[in-house]
Amino acid sequence: QVQPVESGGGLVQAGGSLRLSCAASGPTFSGYSMGWFRQAPGKDREFVAAISWNPGVTYYADSVKGRFTISRDNAKKMVYLQMSSLKPEDTAVYYCAARIGYASTNQNQYNYWGQGTQVTVSS
Repeated sequence: QVQPVESGGGLVQAGGSLRLSCAASGPTFSGYSMGWFRQAPGKDREFVAAISWNPGVTYYADSVKGRFTISRDNAKKMVYLQMSSLKPEDTAVYYCAARIGYASTNQNQYNYWGQGTQVTVSS
């Protein structure tokens, strides 16, 4: 079992950058794919990015493609979301999630979720 814990959120101006971190506590990290999702006020939670256990496979939402980069360090049991060229519409609570098996863009396929970290982008 994996328990994700997010950190790194905060307030940033439009055009700026921020890196979110997700620490995966638990006895093992092996075999888990990881995803980042976000929920803006008044909106449903949506997919942002995902990465497979083998870091060669990544997926991105169209809205963040080219601006966000997901990566992972399996030895440290960490997942990162580097966010650049941030826009006010990126403002949301960002969640890290884990699942056994292949990476997925479907949040219903993730079993383990963190508490979320707030990202606010000012215009």
